[in-house]
Amino acid sequence: MGDEPQRVKQVIVIRHDLKMRRGKQIAQASHASMSFIVRRLQEVGSVSLDDFSDVERSWLRGAFAKICCRVNSEDELMNIHDKAIAAGLEVHLITDSGKTEFHGVPTSTCVAIGPDVAEKIDPLTGNLELL
Repeated sequence: MGDEPQRVKQVIVIRHDLKMRRGKQIAQASHASMSFIVRRLQEVGSVSLDDFSDVERSWLRGAFAKICCRVNSEDELMNIHDKAIAAGLEVHLITDSGKTEFHGVPTSTCVAIGPDVAEKIDPLTGNLELL
């Protein structure tokens, strides 16, 4: 790998089949991205940069690169979710409560993968269409 800096990013995969309003998509993706930090904060009560891996710190100190992609079904979303977990990646599934959309039915809307090096995430998401 040499002296080249690693490309670190977070990929957010959003269900396109739900036909969410654009604002709803943005809110769901924001929940997914923030879950990376918020879940750790909930687990231990406070976090510092020392609580993150070198790659995660690089992302937090950098530009917070995020890529938003889409899938067309819950099955596709869950398949990517499961593969990301099996690959040992940071994964956060967002399930909307259904109070404003989805007729009161809790619905899985998106998943955030990473942050991590692109080489680990791309095999799972590199073929997805951008949102």
